[in-house]
Amino acid sequence: MHTTLDFVVFFVYLGAVVLLGCSFVRRSRSTEEFTAAGRRLPGWAVGLSIFGTYVSSISFLAYPGKAYSGNWNAFVFSLSLPVAAWIAVRFFVPLYRRVGAVSAYKQLEDRFGPWARVYATCCYLLTQIARVATILYLVGLALSPLLGWDIKSLILVSGGLVTIYTLLGGIEAVIWTDVLQSLVLGAGMIASVVVLLVRMPGGPQAVFSVAAGEGKFSLGSFSLDFTESTFWVVLLYGLVTNLQNFGIDQSYVQRYITAESDKAARKSVWLGALLYIPISAILLFIGTALFAFYRDRPELLVGPQGPITKADGVFPHFIVAELPPGVTGLLIAAVLAAAMSSVDSSLNSSATLILSDLYKRFLRPRAGEREEMAVLYGATLLWGLVGTAAALAMIRVKSALEAWWNLAGVFSGGMVGLFLLGLIVRRARSLSAALATCTGVILILWMSLSQTGLWPEFAAHLRSPFHKFMTTVIGTAAILCVGFVLSLLLPWKRNGGSFLDRRVRGR
Repeated sequence: MHTTLDFVVFFVYLGAVVLLGCSFVRRSRSTEEFTAAGRRLPGWAVGLSIFGTYVSSISFLAYPGKAYSGNWNAFVFSLSLPVAAWIAVRFFVPLYRRVGAVSAYKQLEDRFGPWARVYATCCYLLTQIARVATILYLVGLALSPLLGWDIKSLILVSGGLVTIYTLLGGIEAVIWTDVLQSLVLGAGMIASVVVLLVRMPGGPQAVFSVAAGEGKFSLGSFSLDFTESTFWVVLLYGLVTNLQNFGIDQSYVQRYITAESDKAARKSVWLGALLYIPISAILLFIGTALFAFYRDRPELLVGPQGPITKADGVFPHFIVAELPPGVTGLLIAAVLAAAMSSVDSSLNSSATLILSDLYKRFLRPRAGEREEMAVLYGATLLWGLVGTAAALAMIRVKSALEAWWNLAGVFSGGMVGLFLLGLIVRRARSLSAALATCTGVILILWMSLSQTGLWPEFAAHLRSPFHKFMTTVIGTAAILCVGFVLSLLLPWKRNGGSFLDRRVRGR
């Protein structure tokens, strides 16, 4: 940042977020308040929190980069959101609200036994460490040239601040800070679009003319080719991923529980999902406009470190070089907001699962209130420290953490398949579910690793021919199909039933 005004805007925002989060310390001194906010929050606030969690710094920086170097193929991912949201509102939200447990994975134990709950919980916890590390590393990478600070210092400061207010304020602090961060995100994106259109030689018409001529608004090929990132591949990938997010992700499920009523919970899903669609379009439009802006003026794509060669670096460069004083500070605050609104939810939801699904379930079922709060505080601090440390490690051993991230994706793919098996296949029982999950995870593992440098050369002919987006799709379908077939072959008792049966009987 180059002006005092930018620093003022940035630090005023940062201070406001931390103070707002810490202001809930007195209202988060019980387990119920820390994990569920007393189940009294309005649907609009929960919805904005869901949206803020959804738009991480990865989306905020990657979407403009994708549109700059390619087209709007990534927007197809957003088009699957209404379908995923409808399924969540129709089936998952009533289930979680009726049961009332803050853990999303208690349902798996009721359906398939303790192994399913432990499997899903451990997979989620590992995934959140990788997620926190990736987000903190990327925000440090993005803010370093903007602020002129060392990446390590940025990771430590951002990770430390998020951990502090999440630890003190609980889920209510997470949700209300997410509301503020969502507003900052929206303001920052709108400001970027306005400046781009105003400063574009030839005006807004030139942006659309250049972009249309280069095919920048294309949603991708409509061919049935599953080896490329076609329209249908991204749509299937988006549907499965968004089902996972809105249906089984603890970060989202826990928010449904905090809503003041069933109606408010349903409203939060629709608000968070539908708000992301125009916002993702704005992020992609920023990348398209950046392409038009710099196409005939490549001499402007030079930063302090030399020419900007990576597409992901164009938007941060534009923020520093082209935005007016004050707006630069706002955009840098927006980048940080995208990171903080994702990290805080990961920390709180992870601490909640450690208490409910591991500590109380297996170690201390009759733990008192003070002991439970100590576990929540300790788990939040521990996961904040581990995530921050992993982000620091990513600076030097990025390839290892990329492999870790791939493995986290493998396990999360098995989670959504297991949940859908419990939802759809009434005859499925513990053994058929376990065998189906193992089959799906092995398939996902093969598809993931065979497309990386970890795959041995002598087995090159056994590489997966599908695009990487199809990994979770095929793995999830395999779990459902294998589980269905095994449920027909293995002995079955009429007691129990699917999640859907239980939801109907609970009315």
